[in-house]
Amino acid sequence: MNTLCLAVPEEKHAAGDDLAAWLANIERLHPKNIEMGLDRVKTVMERLEIRFDCPVLTVGGTNGKGSTCTMAQAIWQQAGYRTGLYTSPHIHHFSERLRINGNPVSDEEIVRCFCAVEEARGHIPLTFFEFTTLAILQILARAELDIVILEVGLGGRLDAVNLIPADVAVVTNVDIDHVSYLGDTRELIGYEKAGIFRRGRIAVYGDADPPHSLVHHAADIGADLRVAGRDFHVVHGCDCWDYQGSRLRFDRLPLPALRGKNQVRNACNALMAIDALSAVLPVGESSIQKGLATAYLPGRFQVLGKRPDVILDVAHNPHAASVLASNLRELGACRETHAVFGAMADKDIEGVVAQMRGEVGYWYLTDLPVARAAQTPLLREKLISAGVADSRISLFRDVRAAMAMAKRRARKDDRIVTFGSFWVVAGLTADQTASLAR
Repeated sequence: MNTLCLAVPEEKHAAGDDLAAWLANIERLHPKNIEMGLDRVKTVMERLEIRFDCPVLTVGGTNGKGSTCTMAQAIWQQAGYRTGLYTSPHIHHFSERLRINGNPVSDEEIVRCFCAVEEARGHIPLTFFEFTTLAILQILARAELDIVILEVGLGGRLDAVNLIPADVAVVTNVDIDHVSYLGDTRELIGYEKAGIFRRGRIAVYGDADPPHSLVHHAADIGADLRVAGRDFHVVHGCDCWDYQGSRLRFDRLPLPALRGKNQVRNACNALMAIDALSAVLPVGESSIQKGLATAYLPGRFQVLGKRPDVILDVAHNPHAASVLASNLRELGACRETHAVFGAMADKDIEGVVAQMRGEVGYWYLTDLPVARAAQTPLLREKLISAGVADSRISLFRDVRAAMAMAKRRARKDDRIVTFGSFWVVAGLTADQTASLAR
């Protein structure tokens, strides 16, 4: 047993070296999944003496955070830099949240840092996200990296990731989501997300219409705000695209390996961050091309199998559902689209359905194994209210059962789209996902 575990209370110590047991214990530490505020986390971080001596990129926003982080990491890695990447949530295994040079960290290393956080926190309560974020930050701080890339979990200003000051901060876009925590307007949400900006550092907004609150906050703190379409640009071609930034310009770049037309915008945001740090981390065009071609992130318009196509997407709010619907149209016509769909009860389910209703012929609604999930009878009511015929709706106890029925009913020239929550995609085991890809 690692000596750091000696001070762990008996109920935690019982987890031993088993990662799954630790994760289960951490989930029971705090009665809330989310609690806004940084004082508790900051105290524990100071006890752990977490600090970084390399540049830090922090990425927030409503959608596209994980894709932006992943492409930036892949490009810097191709350029020969030692990279650390933290994203959340995971789909199949907790270690998906942390990559050192593109590789997962061992369960043993994660458990060692869980032990250290448990010892350092004493009687301070931490949410699951706060606890695990501190452990991951400790791993990254010890890894002797050239660049650290951090994805914001929720919002920005009061997110645990924001304890680490960013050398460059990107907000990909702002739309309505997490209204009970961030507010119910783009202006309120924009202010929360702009909280990752820092005085005198480059701040990036990756969409064409920044909320006034975000722009004003950047000005108030003296951040150097760069806005898409004003300070950096993407020019689309048929099978390539150009990036025009403040220091760098690249022509005829390949389309990202991550599918969907929104991924060029995410790639542009990644390049703006790379552009901003090019004085200390110079990157050549060949590294950008290779990074775009090799970046991989499951569940982001991930197309598996053929005849029928199976598409996995974690679209869980109206903005993301609009992008998913557009991407489905870009794939071209098919005979019928079958949708395996589940959602959290606190999401704008009506808004998601409104974006996807015209693209889906048959709905396979699934319960999800979390208390926040909307139950299938509620989902059915919302679909019927949106004009979907009840005869085209089926209810299932879990994602695997829903997917099995969709595959049984779909013909070879149909397609199946699985979406609505990370938990929907996670409901398919890694083995099932691999079999769909064959």
